[in-house]
Amino acid sequence: MSNDKVFLITGASTGIGAATARQAAAAGYRVVLAARSVDKLEALAGELGGQERALAVACDVTEWDQVQALVARALDAYGQLDVAFGNAGFGASRGFLNETPEHWKSMVLTNVYGAALTIRATIPALKESKGHLLLTGSVAGRRALPGSLYSATKWAITGMGESARQELNDTGVRVTVIEPGMVDTPFFDKGAGEGALAPEDIARAVMYAVSQPPHVDVNEILIRPTAQGS
Repeated sequence: MSNDKVFLITGASTGIGAATARQAAAAGYRVVLAARSVDKLEALAGELGGQERALAVACDVTEWDQVQALVARALDAYGQLDVAFGNAGFGASRGFLNETPEHWKSMVLTNVYGAALTIRATIPALKESKGHLLLTGSVAGRRALPGSLYSATKWAITGMGESARQELNDTGVRVTVIEPGMVDTPFFDKGAGEGALAPEDIARAVMYAVSQPPHVDVNEILIRPTAQGS
């Protein structure tokens, strides 16, 4: 079995997750790719070297048994877990009279509860490897947006990342919250517009954090397009 480090990513089928998987694989990591739909994951896993280098696992991060099974699959296949990137999430239209309550519920469960379950499931293996936990936050988790419940879920991630960092202090596990501004991903149905960041830009920030020496813990990276004023 390879001794290369293992990088697990939720929300890995598109956007920031897929871009990070490609850059992690290029940096020598074996990758574990998780999302609800496995079709795109399997294509990405094939691109990144097949089962010896990349594992595709269907996982709904709001279901505890599935998140546990994801980590178990990673450990069974590769024997260790060095980086866990809780990246699964989606948004909603602004305005408290917009979207359905069902959409809200699914978003809050995915963005907040799903991130918490990802932390819970990966902590034992990360402690073993003195690894790295990352969460996808947002500029929207640093300032309130008008009528945005999505923004509130990302404020929760800002707090959750710091809470995890404090709990994991002195274990050797590092914690980073990645906080993108406007990124051109499938998150935006009609595109994010001219001047937006690309998923690869965020992936480089992720790889910067994980490539630091063990005594350096990059806690937050807030990253906006140059043209984004707020």
